[in-house]
Amino acid sequence: MAENPLGKQVDYPQQYDPSQLFPVARAANRAAIGVNESDLPFKGYDHWRAYELSWLSESGLPQVAIANIYVPCQSPNIVESKSMKLYFNSLNQSTFASSEQVQQCIATDLSKAAGADVKVTLHGPDTQVLETGLMPDSAVLLDTLGLDTLNLDTSTVEATNWQPDVALLKSAESVGEEGTGRVQEQLYSHLFRSNCPITRQPDWGSILIDYSGQAISHPDLLRYIVSYRQHEGFHEHCVEMIFNDLLNTFNLDCLTVSINYLRRGGIEINPVRSTESTDSIKLPRLIRQ
Repeated sequence: MAENPLGKQVDYPQQYDPSQLFPVARAANRAAIGVNESDLPFKGYDHWRAYELSWLSESGLPQVAIANIYVPCQSPNIVESKSMKLYFNSLNQSTFASSEQVQQCIATDLSKAAGADVKVTLHGPDTQVLETGLMPDSAVLLDTLGLDTLNLDTSTVEATNWQPDVALLKSAESVGEEGTGRVQEQLYSHLFRSNCPITRQPDWGSILIDYSGQAISHPDLLRYIVSYRQHEGFHEHCVEMIFNDLLNTFNLDCLTVSINYLRRGGIEINPVRSTESTDSIKLPRLIRQ
């Protein structure tokens, strides 16, 4: 991590430079929460969107696009976000014959850094839909998953914990809430915040928890979610911590946890982890992103 460009003053590259990409091994953070790399309790991916992607055509005319990037959670590495931005900037004054060539170039470079096959698609600036929906009424989520989606932020709770504390999680039955037993629910909150472990800058996000099994107390789940407010952790690791805590605390049949993080530096990261196949899960792009 001493070589990590995050939090340091660096020069922006002027020509294509894949060496800017800085891989960070997932193993250490997973070991800290008891997750075995060789026997992951989840499936999933990290969905990146890069909005400030540009290069030069063979005639020298600038081209622009939005990149959708899918990094499988089985990859041994994540790619540090500032290094990703530096890499994309290295394309700005570089010439490519076509957008297809750019797409293949990015996929090849990111796959090498992540240590696994990374899927990349490019979309022009006039594209109207990028697996996109507005979440205020959760219409897209309802249409996609067919569940009643509940906003945890309407709960009235006292919040005093600012570091993740699994002891905050309670079953609905243990606190005497109605509607106990086994349930199927989809819950979300816009109140999630964590902090970059290098720069300590805040990372804001909207979290979605989709589960079936032992009923979870909604107010206590919200307390747990906001307890990350002073936590320092990479986006991907925060989602895996939450997934692991929920799976180990409650008797669940299935569980999916995702966080749509707001963009910083023209890039947003949306990790999703699930006990189920995630091949058909497309995260909506929220209005706040």
